[in-house]
Amino acid sequence: MALPLLPGASRDPNIGKEKFHKSQHWGYCNNVAMLVGEDKPGIGGEPLPGQKLKPKYSVFPEGMGSAAPAWVAFDKQVLSFDAYFEEEVPDKNQELYRIRHCKIYFYLEDDTIQVIEPQVKNSGITQGTIVRRHRIPLPPPHQDEFYTIDHFNINIEVILYARRYKIIDCDQFTKNFLRKMGVRLNPPAGRPDDPYTKERQKMLDSMKPLRPYERIDTLKQFLEHNGHVLRFFCVWDDPESMFHDPRELVLHYYLSDDTIDIKEITPVNSGRDAVPLFLRRDKLPKYAPTGLYQPGTITSRTVLNVFGKLVGNRGRYILDNRKTGAVHQEFYRDSDLKIGAVINVWGRKIILCDCDEFTKEYYRTKYGIEDFTPVPYKAPPPPKPEKTFPPYTGFGSEEDSLCSCMGLLPKPPQKDFKKFMEKDRHGMESNVLRFLAKLITDSPIDKDRKFIISYFLSDDTISVFEHTQRNTGILGGKFLERGRIKKPGQELFKSEPSEYFKAQDLFVGARVCFHGHNFLLVDADEYTFNYMEKHANEFSVADIGVILKKLKDIAEPRSREIRQVFAAADPEHTKVIEYDPFRNLILSITDGAFSEHEIVTLGRCYGVRDEYEMDLHFLLAVAQEQLKKNNFENFEQLSAVLIYNDREKCGVLPHEVCRTICKSFKLPVADDDLQALLTMFEDDHKQVEYKKFVDGLNWRENRIPAFQTIKVPFKNEDDWSRQPPSLPVKGIKYLPLLDDLFGKEE
Repeated sequence: MALPLLPGASRDPNIGKEKFHKSQHWGYCNNVAMLVGEDKPGIGGEPLPGQKLKPKYSVFPEGMGSAAPAWVAFDKQVLSFDAYFEEEVPDKNQELYRIRHCKIYFYLEDDTIQVIEPQVKNSGITQGTIVRRHRIPLPPPHQDEFYTIDHFNINIEVILYARRYKIIDCDQFTKNFLRKMGVRLNPPAGRPDDPYTKERQKMLDSMKPLRPYERIDTLKQFLEHNGHVLRFFCVWDDPESMFHDPRELVLHYYLSDDTIDIKEITPVNSGRDAVPLFLRRDKLPKYAPTGLYQPGTITSRTVLNVFGKLVGNRGRYILDNRKTGAVHQEFYRDSDLKIGAVINVWGRKIILCDCDEFTKEYYRTKYGIEDFTPVPYKAPPPPKPEKTFPPYTGFGSEEDSLCSCMGLLPKPPQKDFKKFMEKDRHGMESNVLRFLAKLITDSPIDKDRKFIISYFLSDDTISVFEHTQRNTGILGGKFLERGRIKKPGQELFKSEPSEYFKAQDLFVGARVCFHGHNFLLVDADEYTFNYMEKHANEFSVADIGVILKKLKDIAEPRSREIRQVFAAADPEHTKVIEYDPFRNLILSITDGAFSEHEIVTLGRCYGVRDEYEMDLHFLLAVAQEQLKKNNFENFEQLSAVLIYNDREKCGVLPHEVCRTICKSFKLPVADDDLQALLTMFEDDHKQVEYKKFVDGLNWRENRIPAFQTIKVPFKNEDDWSRQPPSLPVKGIKYLPLLDDLFGKEE
């Protein structure tokens, strides 16, 4: 109950009020002082007494729904209503009013309305857009407000600029949207017909044309099958030809207009003239030739002269629906064409022997035909004579001499360019396998000679260099020019191509013969071992799976004895034996069935390698030097991305996540160095402390002054330059090897 407005009985309305700003209601227009802010509120944004603020848009109340503006939330969303209105026709006796159907579109993004009337052919009325798209005010007395979504429903009337529209229905999207808005939809109303249009349609249906007219509609068939062509492979045995040889034809049936054309396949050197078409495109009659018809006999329509020239020398013609005296011709249709059928092409009997896949699918779909067995019409081609080449003459290379037999214009032999691009040197990948070799000879002078055999994977060439040794009397250097080397024992002058040494023929322990010089490969460099182990599918001597299976087949019957032999070789029970005793044991077990390279692969797999600790400061110095040379300074962005990926804000991230983020920033650091750095910044749980990692890489703020030298332990190896390093294996862990061969011992 409100208190009366008596002195001392009413409270101050400004208590608790915080806003006291005033709106500018008065201003100047053309230098005349006038009221310019009718819709503006009063003091503090409150409406004035008796003032009704106009609603702006039909959006949800503030704080409900999406926070996006209406032009974003309702972009390209339109409500569509079916409506009609009655229009008076005062100047015609045939009709008093018209029913005009239209579409009302309500655009949700800005509450604009558009009314469009679909165009009717020959209506005589200007149709199309009745009301252009804009906000429409309500009818009086609320003309200061606009239509919103709340004013629309099914089976109601709306007044747009004094014209009354009856909404009868809407589309499914509009119904769903109104239901979500909480609007109770009315049942759809009936769609009335225009009485004059209905009467006009009755008159048109009852009328018959007086002129000779018959509609032949071929547009539908053309639109459905335009570009669809059935193709059959045919044969015609021409009896009038000299040798009675069959002639191959291709028949095209055009589904768009039921026409046929035939093309002939002219063989090479057949002696026949190549003509564009065997039969031009037209409808093909079944019983042709039937003789010539008089002009006008074959027509699509039959016209009768009713009165002749009795009435003022003017004839009267009507269309004969019975088509009296018309000549009916039967033409080939798609149902008449099938594999094995014989068709009459103007007196020539042509057999349909086969068809393409589109034709098969068409007959399978339309007629349910599944049997498309082709009719054999071609004689089996004679076997091609085997191409023989003359033997190699000795001039040039074998490939070059072979190319001179391929054609009249000899071409140089083609090289495997793809292999060259894949296996050529790039970056730190040399793609060159280097082996240490010595001569197999009884000469005391040649026994101590050392050679380096290099195999180039890009073109399968081999080069041999000899190490220069003092006081031997032998000049070192290039021993064999780079090139492909044939395997020994092959005939020189023969037709078949010679066999050359491949990468699979070179391995530690192999004996090779290069132009009469027998070499024994005794060692290889680290890159060669790594390459062969990475490509174990190409090199069986470096495939640890194949080697273990081979060793298991040999040693499985003597598993207990072999375990005792390995245990005896380790008297101190260190579970590790040196490489030389291990090699001797494998040779004794396999009776020489294993090559030296296979034993080396076993040793590298189960060996204890020399390891040294990498200095963290050295790694950071190398990384900072690389970052500085490449002008990398995006440390703040890198740190921000790492912090963003740390959802739990614990300061650590998994190793792979940090590596992926660094790769996405294209950090100019080698992958091995990056992996080592991330490993050094890991905590006890194998998580990388990314803040310390980024601070260590930041060469701007935390620059490391100088490099620290890494001390690598000296390896016992022969003192000669350019020699591959010896195998870095100190000892072999034999227990894992025995477990992989015979299983774990109980």
